[in-house]
Amino acid sequence: MVAKNKKKIDLLKMRDHEKIQTLREVKEQLRQKIAEAKMLQSLLEVESLTVNGNVVYRGDQQLNGFFLLK
Repeated sequence: MVAKNKKKIDLLKMRDHEKIQTLREVKEQLRQKIAEAKMLQSLLEVESLTVNGNVVYRGDQQLNGFFLLK
């Protein structure tokens, strides 16, 4: 995993509306990461995945032509 440049956030120094917005963004990012992790775990358990007749995943290939909408 590549180390990302993460900025530190001090919630005590932020205004209330900034805190709320920041916490909503973090919560949404966590939801997306959890959904991705669950999907990848499911993919590890199957040999191939076909959607509308198109193979989007096969055990020996990368995920192709598939994305998750919220």
